[in-house]
Amino acid sequence: MNTPPRLPAHAVQPGLAPLPQVRNLIAVGSGKGGVGKSTTAVNLAVALADLGYRVGVLDADIYGPSIPTMLGLDGRPDSPDGKSIVPMRAHGVETMSIGFLVEQDTPMIWRGPMATSALTQLLNDTRWGDAEGGGLDVLVVDLPPGTGDIQLTLAQKIPVAGAVIVTTPQDVATLDARKALKMFEKVNVPVLGLVENMAQHVCSNCGHVEHLFGSGGGERMAAQYGVPLLGALPLEIDIREQGDAGTPVVRAIPDGAAAAAYRAVATRLLEALQARPRVRAGIDASLV
Repeated sequence: MNTPPRLPAHAVQPGLAPLPQVRNLIAVGSGKGGVGKSTTAVNLAVALADLGYRVGVLDADIYGPSIPTMLGLDGRPDSPDGKSIVPMRAHGVETMSIGFLVEQDTPMIWRGPMATSALTQLLNDTRWGDAEGGGLDVLVVDLPPGTGDIQLTLAQKIPVAGAVIVTTPQDVATLDARKALKMFEKVNVPVLGLVENMAQHVCSNCGHVEHLFGSGGGERMAAQYGVPLLGALPLEIDIREQGDAGTPVVRAIPDGAAAAAYRAVATRLLEALQARPRVRAGIDASLV
């Protein structure tokens, strides 16, 4: 596989500029929990890394961090100078999470300002892309569900090149996903597309296809709001088992249908990002 060229930085919210070590920050959000947002974020990050890009994952779910488990990581990251943090690395992806800094069963009983302060510190104090030099092409940020303090801080203070909304097909899930989409629109963060997760289940014994959560919800929502449907992901036991085991299915079963679906979504995500305006050297991002 030929190594692709470095991704250029793309335009972010007015008044902000891309971070020095992160060319493109992509937020992965959802209106509600339980739709597979974190699993989607991790597998997309690994798929992007497999395409040859320099990729990181920031676990922004301060209250319920799950990225360390999904990437099979434990222990504490190094801090060479007592101020900055070296990100952990697994499956070709750099990652940082509050889960590395607290015991696994320790609840984060924090008010909103403490959680948002922790998020910005994790983002800004991590030495993204230091190992190879030149920073990251993409930093995938796994947001907590909903539209609360973390999302507001991300929109107001952190330069975001685009957002991806994860939903499941049923009406209850898409109703909440619409709120997340409208939130990003109101704060001038472009929505690069929707991902419909758990779209269908194929019986491992007979091959029968069932739409357990209904069908077409993501497609209808994408059409209504004029955003791309980046893809539909299957409901497969391998996705859950490999996530629990710490090896994302894109890496564990690279020839499987699930891995192919994640790679297709990653490719469409890159296409949507590259259609956005670029940040030109010497020009403020808000003017591009």
